Parts: sequence; structure tokens; C-alpha cells
Amino acid sequence: MSWGTELWDQFDNLDKHTQWGIDFLERYAKFVKERLDIEQNYAKQLRNLVKKYSPKRPKDEEPRFTSCLSFYSILNELNDYAGQREVVAEEMAHRVYGELMRYSQDLKAERKHHLQEGRKAQQHLDHCWKQMDNSKRKFERECREAEKSQLTYERLDNDINATKSEVEKAKSQYYMRTHMADESKNEYAAQLQNFNGEQWKHFNNAIPHIFKNLQGMDERRTVKLGETYRSFAEAERRVIPIVSKCLEGMVSAAKAVDERRDSAIVVESFKSGFDPPGDFPFEDFSQNLSRTGSDGTISNTPKGDRDRDGAPGSRPDPKHATSKTKNKLWLFGKKPKWSVKMAPSLEDFSHLPPEQRRKRLQQRIDELGKELQKEMDQRDALNKMKDVYEKNPQMGDPNSLQPKISETICNMEKLRSEIHKNETWLSEVEGKQGSRGDRRHSADNHHHTPQGRESPEGSYTDDTSQEHHTPHHRSTPAKPGPPNPDPHEFDDEFDDDDPLPVIGHCKALYSFDGQNEGTLVMAEDEVLYIIEEDKGDGWTRARKQSGEEGYVPTSYVEITLEKSSKGS
Repeated sequence: MSWGTELWDQFDNLDKHTQWGIDFLERYAKFVKERLDIEQNYAKQLRNLVKKYSPKRPKDEEPRFTSCLSFYSILNELNDYAGQREVVAEEMAHRVYGELMRYSQDLKAERKHHLQEGRKAQQHLDHCWKQMDNSKRKFERECREAEKSQLTYERLDNDINATKSEVEKAKSQYYMRTHMADESKNEYAAQLQNFNGEQWKHFNNAIPHIFKNLQGMDERRTVKLGETYRSFAEAERRVIPIVSKCLEGMVSAAKAVDERRDSAIVVESFKSGFDPPGDFPFEDFSQNLSRTGSDGTISNTPKGDRDRDGAPGSRPDPKHATSKTKNKLWLFGKKPKWSVKMAPSLEDFSHLPPEQRRKRLQQRIDELGKELQKEMDQRDALNKMKDVYEKNPQMGDPNSLQPKISETICNMEKLRSEIHKNETWLSEVEGKQGSRGDRRHSADNHHHTPQGRESPEGSYTDDTSQEHHTPHHRSTPAKPGPPNPDPHEFDDEFDDDDPLPVIGHCKALYSFDGQNEGTLVMAEDEVLYIIEEDKGDGWTRARKQSGEEGYVPTSYVEITLEKSSKGS
């Protein structure tokens, strides 16, 4: 239905209706704005929540339990979910709220233009009506004046006392008024015809055209609202697949929780490498009591203990037994305060139990290896750059790179020395664990292990005499750097002390200070014996004529191997 034909007389109501339509559109835009604010705040709160509960420590210090890893995965998925809420807010802001606000401004301008045209047409019609009404009133007034002048003329014409001049004057006045009335009549007729024509144009052309434009504007507004309703829903529906993936990721993280693996990680993290303590021996203090032959008192010593103790000469030393007790009791309870005070954090991690010490040393070796690889890559890059500068001097001075290359080589030597030192400690730990297991097995078979020797590696004791009664045999390390003995632990290794055979000799091309542990000092042109080849790490094990052994940089010496060693 057309507004122009059905609502030709409802200009004011259409004015109010179009204004209500624009107000409703702006109200919906305000609703969308508040909704996207809620989404943005929700996403922000989710991100803050994820940040609050995300791990603050470095990755290598974070727990490796599946429950923790699953929780961190859930946090990551929740962070992605918060990102999707931000996407929803952005879509609503761009496709709905922004579009509505721009369209609202266009509607206001268009409505104002159409209403101005309608008011202008109405003003023109009102002007025509006023002109017609003025001509009508003038015609009415002139007719009354003509009637009066006619009556005056007829009265004077019938009056015998009236003079001829008075009658002539009244007659001319009557003719003049009659003429003016005729002119007013013609003017009124013209104005009336003009008004009727303008009125027909107004209600059949102008107003229908204006109302048709208003109707089109209002219908477009309605269509735009429907489109924005759809966009509002689409903004939410577009993120549903990704949100579903986030939720699936959370479910997968929940399924990844493995209680057995967590238990294994606990064992791996806190395993000390110690063995459980053995049985406490029976200490018979009544053997020194004198008994008479008639004394029939039966010894309180259990038979099994008497058989195990053997002859009186093989009685356990109470001093060593007490030391053993002190060494092992804390494994099953809280560590005594003195054990903590006597276990400072040492460079070789000797304050840790063997298994934990092995893990920490291996971790440090891996880190040093990564740093060494970085330095080697940097050295190679500098050498390539130096070659480019030498071939193209205009690009730079090759000598300017030499200090950096020397510094890198020095750093590589320090890192290699540190790696060798830590590998030495690692080999000590692994060797001690293996030898301790063999000795313990042998002791169990022969039952003659001295009690003062059974203290586990890495345990702490306040009995200083135990160290003096335990024999020390230091093994020749398989890699550079002699071990750093810890005053608070026992060295239980019993390795072969035979020197390694000579497989060649070398001549020092440069002098080497050998400041790092495990390295050998050498002077330029000094001849040394080779007892172990370079394993690929840049160090060769050598022996001086005086018998001193250590590691020297392979690049610092000129090596000559025996034919037999080369063949092997």
C-alpha cells in the first residue's frame, strides 16, 4: 500500500512515525554497543585470569606432571577462547554498530530533506489559498460597496429636493463601484482557479511523491534492521567452530592426565639413588660380664644374631654402628638441621644425592653444549664475513673482525673446559653408582662388609672419624679435569691405577696456560706424549715427560700418532 494515496492528509503523523523509526534504530545500536562492551570486558577478564594462573617460572623449572601440563593447555585454550570473544566484539563493532550509526546519520539527512520538501509544498499551497482568500474578500467588499452606492443613487434620483449635481455624483459613484466589483470578481475567479490547480497538484503529485520517498526510506530502515539482526547472530556463529576446537582442546587436555606418569615423574624427580638401610645389628653389652660355671643364665642374644656375629673377635664396632645409624635415619624422616647446614650448594652438585646430581650435571652439560654450538656458529659466521672482506676490501676491514674472532675462540675454549669438567663429575657419579652396586652385591654374598663403609653416597654425618676410616681411591678420569673432592661425601671408587699407554707424540705450536681444571700447562715447542685422541670436542689428552697428565687444545699442537694406534 502506498502512503501517498492512503495517507495524503497524515503529514504530521508520518513525520512522527519516521522520527520514531530512527530513534528505534539508534536504540538497537546502543544495545549492540553495550553487548560488544560486555564481550570485550569478558575477553579482558579471561585474559587476565589466564595471565594470573599462567606459570611465572621458566619452562625448565615448571613441573612436568601431566596434571600441570593439562592445566596449562586448558589455560592456552581459554586464552584462545578469549581471543574469539574479542573477534565477536570486533565483528559487532564493525558490521553492526558502526554500520547502524552511519546509516542512522544518512536516514536523518534523508528524512530532513523529504520533510523540507513537504513543508515547502504545503507553504506554497497555503500561499495560493491566501491569495485566493484575499481576492475573495476584496470581491465581497467591493460588492457591498457597489450595493451601497446603488442605494444612494436610487434614493437621490427619487428625491425631488436633490440637486442634479448630487444625483450625477451618486450615479458616477455607483458606476465606479460596480466596475470595481466586476474587476474584483474577475480577480477572485482567477485566484480561485489557480488555487484549485495548485491544490490538485499538491495532493496528486507533490505529496504522493514525498510520501513515497518517506515510505521507501522507512522500508529501507526496516530492511537494514533485519540485516543487522542477521549480522549480529553471524558474528557469534562464525566463531563457533573455533570455540568448539578450544573446548575440544580442553577435553583432550583433561584426557591427557595420567596418574601413573605423574607418579613416575615424582620418582624420577626425587629419587636419590640410595638403597634402603639394612637391619640394625644386635649389640651385646653383656659379653664382658664374668659368669660362674653354675650360672645357668641364658644369653639374651638371639641365635640368629649370634650366628651372624660369629666369634667374639668379630664384634661390630659400636662407633661405626652409631655412625651408620646417623647416616641413614634421616632418609625416612625430616632431615636434621645439621645436614642442611653441611650441604652448601656446590659447583659440582656434590651436595645432592647421586641420582639428582647426575641429572643436574647432565642438564648443565646440555646447556653448555648449546652455548658452545652458538659460539661455534658465531665463529663460522665471522670467518665467512672475514673471507668476504678479504675478497672485497671495499665492504670492510677484515682485521676489524679479528678481536671478535679471538674472543669467540676464547669463549669456546672456556666452554669446552667447563664441559669436560662437568663430564668428569658425571663420569664419577655414574662410576660410583655402578661400583657401589657391584660392591654391595659382593658384600651381600660374602657377609664381610665393614659397617663403617656402608654409608650411602651423598649422605651426611657429623661423625668426622668415619672419613678417616674409609679408604680413598681416586680413579683416573676418562675426560679432562680431575674431580673436585667434596669434604662431605666419600669416594668409594676402586679403579685401576695403571697409566694409559702412549699412542703418539705432539709438539706445542703455541703456549697454553692451562688455568682450567683438568688442563695441562705447556710451553711453545714443548714435546708431549699422546695418551688419548681428540674425541671430537677439540681436546687431546697428553702426558708430560715428568708424568703429569691433562688436556690440551688440539688446535694448539702438531700431533704424530704411532702406526699401530692409527690402524686400531
